[in-house]
Amino acid sequence: MDRILVGGDIPVTLRRSARARRMTLRVARAGGEVVLTLPSRASLSDGRAFAESRAGWLRRTRAGMPALQRAEHGALLPVEGRLRRITPAETRRVALTEEALLVPLGRPAGVVVEAWLKHLAQARLVAACDRHAAALGRGFRALALRDTRSRWGSCTHDGRLMFSWRLAMAPPEVLDYVAAHEVAHLAHMDHSPAFWAATGRLMPDYDRHRAWLRAHGHELLAWRFRL
Repeated sequence: MDRILVGGDIPVTLRRSARARRMTLRVARAGGEVVLTLPSRASLSDGRAFAESRAGWLRRTRAGMPALQRAEHGALLPVEGRLRRITPAETRRVALTEEALLVPLGRPAGVVVEAWLKHLAQARLVAACDRHAAALGRGFRALALRDTRSRWGSCTHDGRLMFSWRLAMAPPEVLDYVAAHEVAHLAHMDHSPAFWAATGRLMPDYDRHRAWLRAHGHELLAWRFRL
């Protein structure tokens, strides 16, 4: 993909979209990457002018973004809402202690920790969804994990649930809220009052966990596990 420099110091990635009806600028919630989407017929010069007209907004928005975090030895990584230091140790597999996340010596920390977080997320989400689905009286067909950037979970019309494995880094009650939210969609495929009522029955205090994700979700997205 092509890139341009806006405002003298802001790299912007260009994307063409046949479906786009107008030019849009998006700043990634983690890392501050800027993407300019152009309709197929828009010229590069028009796109550059559009981005330049918003250079001040881009600079302010990126300044408020969290810096990228690397999952490497010595880093303090959130695990189920609590910071643990990634520490090399003479162990055959990843082990969690009160203060540390122990990683086998000689193994690439980021890759190993990512795999471990996915396993943790799978176990926690399956248990939470089973519990909420039983309470709702609705079953789901499958549960998958992704590394999504725009949503923490989703539910299809045929009962397939999808979640971000990064929820393993969030407090357990936040993960539980997202599970309840998506399970509630098994009964209501919208965000109507009936849907939120169902979510509330599954998790009466969901509002504060939803607020936590809005306030801190970008911090989870800032972590990088691979070079």
